[in-house]
Amino acid sequence: MSGPVVTWLADRRRLHMNHGPIDLVVEAFGAEEERQAAYAQAAERFETILEELVSELSSLRRPVGRTPRPFRFAAARRMEEATLRHSQTFVTPMAAVAGSVADETLAAMVAGRRLRRAYVNNGGDVALYLAPGERMDAAIAGTGHGFTDRLTIAANDPVRGIATSGWRGRSHSLGIADAVTVLAENAAAADVAATLIANAVDLPGHPGIARIPASKIDPDSDLGDRLVTQEVGPLSGAEVATALERGLATANAMAERGHIHSAALFLRGESRICGPLAATGGNTHKLPGRTICHA
Repeated sequence: MSGPVVTWLADRRRLHMNHGPIDLVVEAFGAEEERQAAYAQAAERFETILEELVSELSSLRRPVGRTPRPFRFAAARRMEEATLRHSQTFVTPMAAVAGSVADETLAAMVAGRRLRRAYVNNGGDVALYLAPGERMDAAIAGTGHGFTDRLTIAANDPVRGIATSGWRGRSHSLGIADAVTVLAENAAAADVAATLIANAVDLPGHPGIARIPASKIDPDSDLGDRLVTQEVGPLSGAEVATALERGLATANAMAERGHIHSAALFLRGESRICGPLAATGGNTHKLPGRTICHA
C-alpha cells in the first residue's frame, strides 16, 4: 500500500486526501490565510490516521459491549463511542469508521482556526463545521429514483454529520435498502445509524434476495459468517413497503432515543422519511430544532 497522498483538486479550493481505503474531499471557507492553515492541519492529521486504525484493527472488528473499551487513538475511540449506544444489537466499531475519520480530520482542521464553514467528505459520509450564523446546503439523492433534494443545515441545527449506507454501497449490508441517509450530531453517529437502519430494511428469507456469508468475500470481515446482500430480485409493491416500514421502525426508535436527527430510506423508487427531512415547500428543506417521525 502506498503512503498518504494529498493533492489539490482542479478548482484549487478543495483538497483530495487518499490513503488506502480512505478517500477524503476537504473544503474550508474563510479568510485565505485561515483556510490554508486549516488545510495544512488536516493534511498533517491525515498522515497517520490509517496506520493508527490498522494498529487497533483486531479490536475494532469485535462487537461492542455495554462498556467502552480502552483504545489508544482518537479515531478508534470515536468509533467505539458512536457504536456503544447501539450495543443492544450486533455492531462493531467498523460501522462508524468512515464517519469517525471524517470527524477526526475535521476536528484537526478547525482547531484554533477562524473559519466560517468547513466539511470533510469521506466517500459520502460528511462531517460539518458551521460558525455561529452560518449555514450549508447538502444534497440527498435517492439513487436514481427521482428523489433529489437540497437541505439547508444552519449553525443552530443539531446536525454536524451526514452518512449514507445500503447494499449497493462500498460496504456490505445485511439488508436490501438501495440507500439510507442519516443526519446526526456528528458523522460517526450518522454512519453507524445509517448502517443499522439499512440492515433493518429487509425481507428475511425472501427467495429473490441473494446473500452470501461476509467471510466468503473477505475472510477478515467484522461481519463474520453473517449473510450480506449480493443481489435483489423483483419485489412487489407490498414487499417494498414492508421492508421500508421495518427500517422506518428502527429509525423512529433511534430518533426517539436522540441518536439521530433525521433519516431518509429508499428502496425501488419508494421512500420513507423519519424526522424533519419532510418537505417544507419547494426543493429546499429547513431543519427545525425538533424531531417528528412519520411515514
